[in-house]
Amino acid sequence: MAVLKVIEVLANSDKSWEDATKKAVAQASKSVKNIKSVYLNEQSATVEDGTISDYRVNVKITFEVK
Repeated sequence: MAVLKVIEVLANSDKSWEDATKKAVAQASKSVKNIKSVYLNEQSATVEDGTISDYRVNVKITFEVK
């Protein structure tokens, strides 16, 4: 039986929500091993002068505890 744990990570990008999600996983993988999945929990953005300037995500990352 596998034991899984979920952590919540916030990340941002000036490109896209997808890029912000990739950054969250990349940063988490520096200290967390055996990542199995990522769930995009929330998305938001900052708008300046009618244009999106910052994409933000709140993700849940699931990893296996060995």
